[in-house]
Amino acid sequence: MTGRTGRRGRQARLEISENPVDEQPPVQPGMTGGTFRPLSDANLSDVNEAVLSLLETLGLSQASPSMIEKVCAEGGSYTDDKRLLFPRALVLKTVKEARRDVVLYGQKEEHNLDLSGARVHMSSGGGAPGVFDLEDGHYRDGTLNDLYNAARIVDAMENIHHFSRSIVARDIENVADMDLNTAYACLMGTSKHVSVSVSEPENLQQLAELCYTLAGSEEAFRARPFLTVMVCHVVPPMRFAEDALETLEAAVLAGFPVQLISAGQAGATSPATIAGSLVQAVAETLAGLVFARLVDPNVAAIFGPKPLVADLRTGSMCAGGGEQAILMAASAQMGRYYDLPTTSIAGITDSKTLDAQFGSEKNLAVSSAAHAGSNLITQSCGMQASLLGVSLEAYVVDNDMLGNILRTVRGVEVNTENIGADVIAEVCRGEGHYLGHRHTFSRMKSDYFYPHFGDRQTPREWEEAGSRPIGDVAKDKARELLDTHFPDHISDENDTKLREKFNIRLSRAQIGRA
Repeated sequence: MTGRTGRRGRQARLEISENPVDEQPPVQPGMTGGTFRPLSDANLSDVNEAVLSLLETLGLSQASPSMIEKVCAEGGSYTDDKRLLFPRALVLKTVKEARRDVVLYGQKEEHNLDLSGARVHMSSGGGAPGVFDLEDGHYRDGTLNDLYNAARIVDAMENIHHFSRSIVARDIENVADMDLNTAYACLMGTSKHVSVSVSEPENLQQLAELCYTLAGSEEAFRARPFLTVMVCHVVPPMRFAEDALETLEAAVLAGFPVQLISAGQAGATSPATIAGSLVQAVAETLAGLVFARLVDPNVAAIFGPKPLVADLRTGSMCAGGGEQAILMAASAQMGRYYDLPTTSIAGITDSKTLDAQFGSEKNLAVSSAAHAGSNLITQSCGMQASLLGVSLEAYVVDNDMLGNILRTVRGVEVNTENIGADVIAEVCRGEGHYLGHRHTFSRMKSDYFYPHFGDRQTPREWEEAGSRPIGDVAKDKARELLDTHFPDHISDENDTKLREKFNIRLSRAQIGRA
C-alpha cells in the first residue's frame, strides 16, 4: 500500500507542477527571527552590566586623538595609563539614540535590505586570501577576477541578499589600487548592496569618489548609499586600532554606512569562556558605536560583535564548532536586546571541500544566528577552510541551504485557514488523501521551499542520472553563470567615466563588455 501511495504521490506532483500558482515565495529577504534565545533575561542584564562596567572602569587603550577629544567632551576621561573611559550615561545615550531605520540600498531597488527589528538577511564575506579553483579544485591565491566572479554568482543567488567582499585580490600589490579595484569588482559584479574594508585611511576618499561617480553625485549617494565600509576598529583585547579609527571617521564623514566589528578569538585575544568572549566583544563594539555617533549622530551604523573561537589544543581558529554557533547566537541576541541593526559572522566551516563536515558546520552556525535574529549574517556562504578559501560552487550549494534555513525562520503560521479543519473533514469523507486537492495546490508555492540542487530523486533515478554528487552539479551551474551572467546595472557610459578617473584593473573583456 505504501509503495502504491508513493507512486501516486509522485504522479500528482507532476500534474500540479505543470500549472504552479503565482503566490508569494516561501522565503524572502527579511524573514523575522529572534525566537532562539540562548541567554535568559537575567543573563542579558548581567552581560549588559558587565559591558557598561568594563567601558566605565577599564576602557580601551590606543584611542586616536579625535576620539579622545570627542569622548572626553561628553564626560569621558583619559587615564594616566592612556586608557579612554566611557561613562555609563554616554553609552546608554548612544544605544538609545542610535538609528534603528538602517536600510542597505542596492544599486537596484529590489535589493534594498531593511535591517530594522529582527529581520534576517544572508550575506557572503570572508576576505579570504585564496580560492579553490573551479576547474581542478586546488587551492590557489585569489585574484581580482575571482572576486568579480564571486560577485556575479552571488548576484544570481536569490537567497544570498548582500555581497560582502569575499576574496583578497592578491594580484594587485599597490594597496590603494587594491582597495579601489575591490570596490569596483564588487559593484560591477552585483547590483546587491556591497560591503568592503579599506586598508589605509588615506584610501577612503578615492573610494568615496568612485561611489559618488556611480551614483551620479555625492548627494545621490548620501541619500541612498549602496556600499558599506566594514571597520575592525579594535585590536582585542580592549585596544583600538588607531588607523582603523581614522578610516571609520573618514567613512562616516563621507556618508558611508559602517559596520563596527570586533573579532577577538576566544582563548587567544578574548576570554576562553563563551560569556567572557561575548562581554568583551559587545564592549568593544559599543565603544566604536559611541565614536561613530559622535562623528555624526545620523550615521547608519551596524553593531557587529563577531567573536571567533580557537581550538585550544593548537591555538588555531576553528569556526565550525558548536561554540562558534552559540557565541554568534548570543551576540545576535545582544543586538536584539539593544534593538540595534546587527551583523553576525556564521557559516565558517573548517572543511576544505563540499562534504558532510561542510554542510553540518555551516547549517548549525547560520541557523543559530538566524533564529536569534541577526539582521545580516556574513560568511554564510561560499567560505571554506576557516576563512582561508572561497569556493564558487559552494555559493550555489549554500543558496539552497540558506533557503531552507530561512524557511525555518519563517516558522509556523497558525490560523484557521492554515489549520484547515474543514479541509481535513472534506478529505476524510472523500478521496482520503490531499494529493491534488485545491488546498494543497494553492499552497505548493507559497508554503514550500524547493531546492535547486538538493537531490530528491530515488536512488535508482539518481544512479540512472549518473550518481553525481552535489558539488559536481554545482560546478556545472557555476560554470554556466560565469559564461552567461554579466550584470549590466552599470551602464557603459558610467563604466567609461570610472575608467577615465581611476586605475581600473579589470578589462572590458573580463566584465563582458568587449
